This record gives sequence, structure tokens and C-alpha cells, in this order.
Amino acid sequence: MFDNLTDRLSSTLKKIKGQGRLTEDNIKDTLREVRMALLEADVALPVVTDFIDHVRTGALGHEVQASLSPGQAMIKLVQSELIRVMGAANEGLNLKANPPAVILMAGLQGAGKTTTVAKLGRWLKENQKKKVGVVSADIYRPAAIKQLEMLANELSLEFFDSNATQKPVDIAKNAIDAARKKFLDVIIIDTAGRLHIDDEMMAEIKALHAAINPVETLFVVDSMTGQDAAITAKAFNDALPLTGIVLTKADGDARGGAALSIRHITGKPIKFIGVGEKTNALEPFYPDRLASRILGMGDMLGFIEEIEQKVDKEKAEKLAKKIQKGKGFDLEDFREQLQQMQSMGGVGSMLDRLPGINTISREMKDKVNDKELSRQIAVINSMTMQERRYPDLIKGNRKKRIATGCGQELSDVNRILKQFLTMQKMMKRFKKGNMANMIRGIKSNMRGMRM
Repeated sequence: MFDNLTDRLSSTLKKIKGQGRLTEDNIKDTLREVRMALLEADVALPVVTDFIDHVRTGALGHEVQASLSPGQAMIKLVQSELIRVMGAANEGLNLKANPPAVILMAGLQGAGKTTTVAKLGRWLKENQKKKVGVVSADIYRPAAIKQLEMLANELSLEFFDSNATQKPVDIAKNAIDAARKKFLDVIIIDTAGRLHIDDEMMAEIKALHAAINPVETLFVVDSMTGQDAAITAKAFNDALPLTGIVLTKADGDARGGAALSIRHITGKPIKFIGVGEKTNALEPFYPDRLASRILGMGDMLGFIEEIEQKVDKEKAEKLAKKIQKGKGFDLEDFREQLQQMQSMGGVGSMLDRLPGINTISREMKDKVNDKELSRQIAVINSMTMQERRYPDLIKGNRKKRIATGCGQELSDVNRILKQFLTMQKMMKRFKKGNMANMIRGIKSNMRGMRM
């Protein structure tokens, strides 16, 4: 996410970090490169101009000039400005209303609106402990109604049916009444998207908004469209009283122009950011954390929160007790660790949050392949329970059978077993309680492990 911008800004700020003091000349050179980095990231020109002006004023100020580490002070200035541009802090949903709180979703076709409705419903259910209902008022695409129904059933959200013969206002009102009778906390209403902004679309959604008076009106926009996303959001904001933005497909956006432009142009906060196709790939938008990630400083707080939410604590405690009792780490335990990693979005998602990731070469980053996790799990699934419990049993013919069973090569099976042995050695060090030994083991074993 935002790889291009991270690379450019990191290399630019690294040069000034080594400077003994800040002068007008090296500030000018640095800001020229920062400006180019932002423009290449497809950040809107007014945003870039405002950004550079604020950083220049701060850099020439007395406090920075007198700083013992002016290079570091400059990095802090850029970070503060990134936060200011994207919004000072996370702005959550306002659900203070007589239940059900109504959330209206708007946006163009193809932005991922229907999937975002389901993602938001899941997030509210799992993180806010809300009882959530969803309904589609998209009478032009019957497939959108069916898609939302399937997603709602998959996530155990309350689904209210609708069809192309109904009017959007009637669909919404009926769903709100039904949600009230079922004592739901929140109802999310999906609306029709268009391929472009038109008067008919705006008139329809204005009428819908006036009829139901939602507590939240969220505009869903594809971050990969860059500054066009901000322009589209402004057009919607001029027609509707938007309360916030949801940026989708941010995991595929190497530039970051939308995230840096929308708040400045629309004046509305980005409330959520979509970071993948799965229904759990929706995160609250924290400007300070994203600014740190853009500058290659990682997001350890977000990483820890994700571990808290997604790691099965019971299984983790069970494994810790098992190892402490000396029962050993087997392939079934290894499979559970791989599945936990997969539930957190895979290796790529985890690496993106670690500080200093920008120092790793592009070639090394490209080698991180989350499909490898699925392949590894498939190999272990092809083993019998006895083989998982007693890995020493896995020899010649058994290896061939396992490879055939999961449709992979013998070399894949051997590689999994080698990685398992590496992990097993680490767990033995953990049992002994010698943290220094364990860290040394991790460092030496990392060299031999295939990413």
C-alpha cells in the first residue's frame, strides 16, 4: 500500500537526515523532491501546494533551526503535515440515534459498494457488538441484491429482501420498519451506483436521503482512481450531506493520491479503508498510523490490535501450556500457526505494518507470496493425523503419497518439513525460557527459511 510514495519520501528524507543543519538551499532541494513525490502519487495540485507551504514555513521556523537534529525535525514536520492533510484523528461512526441507526452508502458503480456494506456490517457486529441488518435499494442490478443476500447469510447479518419492481424509498422505509421490529441496532442501506455522475442518479439518492434521514451518509470510492476519487467525492458532497468517506482497494493502490487528497478537497473525514477482498479487510482510518506507514515507520499499534482481534487466544494458550509441559510442537500445531497468519491477512499484510520495511529491497518484497501459506496448509492437510502428530513417520513413500494427495511436488513436501523442523527448534528454545537463545535461533533460522 502506497509503496511508490513511501519509497520516494523515504529516500528524499534520508538525504536531509544526515545534514548537520537545515539551510534554505537544502530545504528547497528537499521540498522540490517531496513535491515531485506527491505529484507522482497523484495527489491533487492544491493539496500539494498547501502541503509544501506548511512544511516550508515550519522548516524555516526558529524551533527547527535551533534543533540539535534538524534532519529528524524535518521528518517530523512532514509526518505532522501528512496527518493534518488526512485528518487529525480517526473519526468513528455516529450511531447515537433511536435504534436502528441508519447508514446510507453512496458511490459509483465498481467502487466495491455492496461488498463494503457487508464488510461494515461485519465490523460493527464483531467490534461494536451491534445487531446489524442490510438491504439493497439498487433496483437496476438484481445481481447486486443477490450478492448482498449471499454475503449477509455468510456473515449472519439480517438481510431484508427487495426487488426491481419496488421504489428505492419504499425499500428503505420497509427495511427500517422491519429492523425496528426486530430490535436491530443498525441498518445499512446499499444504493444504486452509476458508471458516472448524472442528474438522474443524484435526484434519486437525494430523494432517498430526504425520506430516511440517515445518521451516517458514507461515500464509497475506489482509491486506485487517485485524485479523481477526491473530485467525485466532492461532486457527491455538493449534492448530499456526506458524513464520511470509505476508501476501497487501498491494498492495490501504490500511489496514495486519494487518501491524501479527499479530506482537503471535500472537508469530510475518511472513516474506513478497505485493504483486501475478504469481508474482514476493512479497517478504521487512522491518519497518524497511515502517515507512519507512508514514511516507512510501520504501524505497530495497529499490528498489535490486529493480533488481539484475530489470534485465537484459547489455541495460543493451549499451545504454550503444551510446550511448557514438554509435549513438543507437531505438524498439527504448525498448521494452526499458518492458519492464524492467514487470518491476519497473510505475510504481506503483516510486513506492511513493520517499522523499517522500506529498507527491504523491492525484489525481496516481491518474493513474499501469500499463496505459499495456502500451499503449505494444503500439504499438511494431505497428511494423516498420525503423521501430523508424529512427523518422524514421514519417509519416502509417505512423502510421495502426501505430494500426490495435495497436487504438489515432492520438493514442496520436503520444504514444509524443513520449515517445520526450524519452527520446532525455536519452540524448544522457548520451552527452556532462554529468550537470548531463542532470538539467536530466530536470526540464524530466518536465513534458511524461504519467504
